[in-house]
Amino acid sequence: MSEIELRSVGKSYGALSVLSDISLSMNSGEFVVLVGPSGCGKSTLLRMIAGLEDISTGEIKIGGTVVNQMHAKERDIAMVFQSYALYPHMTVAENMSFSLKLAKAAKAETERRVHDAAAILGLDKLLDRYPRQLSGGQRQRVAMGRAIVRNPKAFLFDEPLSNLDAKLRVKMRSEIKKLHQRLGKTTVYVTHDQTEAMTMADKIVVLNGGKIEQFGPPMELYRNPANTFVAGFIGSPEINLFQAEVRGSSAITADGTSFPLAEGLAPNTKITYGIRPQHITLASAGVKGVVLLVEPTGEEQEIVARVGNTDIQAIVPSEIRVAVGDIVQLGIDPEKVLTFNASTGARLN
Repeated sequence: MSEIELRSVGKSYGALSVLSDISLSMNSGEFVVLVGPSGCGKSTLLRMIAGLEDISTGEIKIGGTVVNQMHAKERDIAMVFQSYALYPHMTVAENMSFSLKLAKAAKAETERRVHDAAAILGLDKLLDRYPRQLSGGQRQRVAMGRAIVRNPKAFLFDEPLSNLDAKLRVKMRSEIKKLHQRLGKTTVYVTHDQTEAMTMADKIVVLNGGKIEQFGPPMELYRNPANTFVAGFIGSPEINLFQAEVRGSSAITADGTSFPLAEGLAPNTKITYGIRPQHITLASAGVKGVVLLVEPTGEEQEIVARVGNTDIQAIVPSEIRVAVGDIVQLGIDPEKVLTFNASTGARLN
């Protein structure tokens, strides 16, 4: 196991800055997930940790050693790619053992490591097959097995589940998390899927425009987002965000609709009002709206209601009968409301 530390790391291509002033400390054995929109720099950051990209500024430490000038193979880190990157002419066993053969490891030791990794990943009966004979999930397991046999200081995953169907992604993310718990290795994982991030991470790094918006445990980011970007990126379905003005214990939108608000903000302050769909109920009294959409999802249903000129999404139990066109009362607990500066997006309460 090994901690990974980044100090004021930056990456530029000429005048184009891709990453700026990235400072992170990942503790030994932690599972850290990098999330953010396409082009935010998360895969570039991962490749810089791996040594596949040079850094322009700053310092990267792995296990207390500065690795800026070290080649990728000297950093003792294993990377699992989105594309699997398996050799088509090699069997599963040959793919998994290839790096050990390059390192001239003893044959008996190589076989032991391959069989141990295969047992962990359920590949025991597939060692003689070729990649073309495997499913997508099996190929991804082989790519993981190739990383495991090296017994590296840390694992890096670059969107490893993107090529899998939805059902298999759920299964594989569970297997990766179990693998991490079993091996206890520091793991850095890149994904664009915030659900993956929430379910797998010990800590999440939210990147936007090449900078860190927030870093912390998943539920901390969910409950206490630093700004509207984090609030909108973390949580599914997405948080309801709209503009309003503070008037006492209410937030008033431009069309005059009143939403409940906890005390404490200065009157006439312009805010971005945030309330998560999970924190809205259908009540006997509340904010009146007209149902525009009903989407059953099993035990729950997602509804969208028009309140004044604002569309509000809510999650309610399936046993509650509601249909398009119904007039409903949306119950909003003011203590669950998140407020942000309307201009900067920074958290206010």
